[in-house]
Amino acid sequence: MEDIKFNFKYLLFLALVSAMGGFLFGYDWVVIGGAKPFYELYFGINELPSLQGWAMSSALVGCILGAVLSGVVADRYGRKNPLILAALLFTVSAFGTGYVDSFTPFIIYRLIGGLGIGLASTLSPMYIAEIAPAKYRGQFVAINQLTIVVGILAAQITNYAIADSIPAGMTPAEILTSWNGQTGWRWMFWAELIPAGLFFILMFIVPKSPRFLAKVNEDQAALKVLQAIGGETYAAHELQNMKQTLQESSNKKIKLSELRSAKVLPILTIGIVLAFFQQWCGINIIFNYAEEIFTAAGYSVGDMLFNIIITGSVNLVFTFVAMRTVDSWGRRKLMLFGSIGLAFVYALLGGAYYFEFNGLPVLILVIVAIAIYSMSLAPITWVVLSEIFPNRLRGVAMSIATFSLWVASFILTFTFPILNDLLGSYGTFWVYSGICVLGFLFIKRKLPETKGKSLEEIEFELSNKTGLTDEK
Repeated sequence: MEDIKFNFKYLLFLALVSAMGGFLFGYDWVVIGGAKPFYELYFGINELPSLQGWAMSSALVGCILGAVLSGVVADRYGRKNPLILAALLFTVSAFGTGYVDSFTPFIIYRLIGGLGIGLASTLSPMYIAEIAPAKYRGQFVAINQLTIVVGILAAQITNYAIADSIPAGMTPAEILTSWNGQTGWRWMFWAELIPAGLFFILMFIVPKSPRFLAKVNEDQAALKVLQAIGGETYAAHELQNMKQTLQESSNKKIKLSELRSAKVLPILTIGIVLAFFQQWCGINIIFNYAEEIFTAAGYSVGDMLFNIIITGSVNLVFTFVAMRTVDSWGRRKLMLFGSIGLAFVYALLGGAYYFEFNGLPVLILVIVAIAIYSMSLAPITWVVLSEIFPNRLRGVAMSIATFSLWVASFILTFTFPILNDLLGSYGTFWVYSGICVLGFLFIKRKLPETKGKSLEEIEFELSNKTGLTDEK
């Protein structure tokens, strides 16, 4: 199979279209951070911490619901149609969030957007993993993380470009009556309508996943997609492998009890722990609570918006590093590097807050933390989750893992203000440092290497407890 010539233009098109779900995930998730200083004043919640927290975390409740539903709809309707639904939800949310004049409808539309994120965050990497050849799968699945990062940066730049300059010493009342306080924050959300509409249209063009088609016995349709990717020999070989792994259970209804079996439960446990760890490593609070973090370091609101763009740019650059190393270094090495690297940087960041080093030292440490996260835990977690679950149960298992990720994200987002109040910024980052050490130990003991292996090979080796070695 080494002489197979893949149609990389076609593969890239399929990956980029499906990964637009990742772009919208990133945009919708981060746009609220830039709008936060303005909509809080508009809705009169700037002195109500509970409602501030609910506004920030409400979309995550939608994410959790979307993750739960994604497994059911993915196994029943495939990956393509639910992604079309996700695109529609993003469109509705983007319009409604910017249109409303009261807080409750604002929350409702954030929940709708979160539902779209929950679906897209599960199904986009799953679709890419199922169309990509084993040799290049890590790089192609990492495209989804790349688009998430581009979406994050796009939201950060959009927020900065839309917001009028805020003179130092401007009072909350003056901000409320300004263009930012009345209209600017609305356009931050409305800007999402363009990529959401494009995603909705383009998803009608891409084919269904060949592995889903094989699962529902549409072999000719699956063969056609595989031939377009790698030619007739590749298509015949891949379809044979797919049918072989599905043969024993293709006519059986999926039972949740299968997830508790001795073969599946250890794999599912790895997925759940990695999903929790990707969030509890703490980096996402920098995006969600950038205002508090940079303000505590002595920056103004205007400086804060610009600093966020810097962090987003670093996020993008080092995601490219991950794409270059995921299939050469391997998943396990990058995950180990990310966890111990973050533990070290968080220890220093906590020290910077403890000794009151304001300004540039904090910004530099934040940038280093984001660089490490962006080339390791951020993309590689999604790669691993898209690979390790059995074909037949992949939709449900991926749904559970993604559900776990969004539960962890909700807990992280909700508890940061509490931890920050109880322990201070330094204590909070030291807690995250300790979590990263625990994550390092778990990965070192439990996570096998999956690079260079087909999904069917991974399923066979994990399910039969032969173990995966570092090299193929």
